[in-house]
Amino acid sequence: MGGGAGEQPAPPPPTCYRHPDRPTGISCTRCGRPICPECMVPASVGFQCPACVREGAASIRAPRRTTGLRSAAARWGTVTLSLIAANVAMFLVTAVSAGLAGNPPLDNHRSPVFADLAQVPLLVGLGEPWRLITAAFLHIGLVHLALNMLSLLVFGSELERQLGRWRFLGLYVVSALGGSTAIQLLGEPLRAVAGASTAIYGLLGALGVLMVMRRQDVRGLAVLLAINVFISFLPGVSLLGHLGGLVAGAAVTAVLVLTRRRPATQAAALAGLGVVLVVLALTVPPLAPVAF
Repeated sequence: MGGGAGEQPAPPPPTCYRHPDRPTGISCTRCGRPICPECMVPASVGFQCPACVREGAASIRAPRRTTGLRSAAARWGTVTLSLIAANVAMFLVTAVSAGLAGNPPLDNHRSPVFADLAQVPLLVGLGEPWRLITAAFLHIGLVHLALNMLSLLVFGSELERQLGRWRFLGLYVVSALGGSTAIQLLGEPLRAVAGASTAIYGLLGALGVLMVMRRQDVRGLAVLLAINVFISFLPGVSLLGHLGGLVAGAAVTAVLVLTRRRPATQAAALAGLGVVLVVLALTVPPLAPVAF
């Protein structure tokens, strides 16, 4: 009698790794372990087990919460907003100081603080050099402040985005010094001058240089500059400061463009221009005053 080979019993079906008493034919698409219907979590393809779902959720970063201040800084620029805050703070200081001195707060130019920080060429020459830069953070009345801060917000945010924070800050400071140096050399010795316009005209000069270098249409900017120069001839407005800031801003930006791949050279050039302007303002005897 011939005997055939005996058949081996079929292996038992796999069971859920979380519930060993439950046979299943489904596996987790991520780890491959068998899972029962209770443990199946629908995925984009197939099913995943609860453990893999938890691991996947843990690996996803929660969205960062941003405050209104961070959003504003991202949109308008940290340096631009900081400069606006500094100007507004100085206006409040001078307004409070004027009130304490017995004057209407909105007549902030009658403040003792304003008198100590505004640029008066004769006083700068007598040993008060801080006035060359502090004057750029003072304003005469709310309208003066509002117009300059609006201009700073519009032009400053664009230039900060294009140049970066420290280059933009250097441009702003050197432009302010350019305006104050022009006033120091050619202005009336006893006339007090204040305002961020010197630096803002520097921003306009910077935009002009960047647009020319990129071969963009500058007619709109030229019209804006022409209007502002015309306004500079009005009584009480310093044309010298505006033109000095304009020239300084254009010069700074030209240097930044020519040295755009050499950050160390850019920093040295900005510092050098600032030092040259301060030295000119403090050491060169005033020329014949120009009645602007």
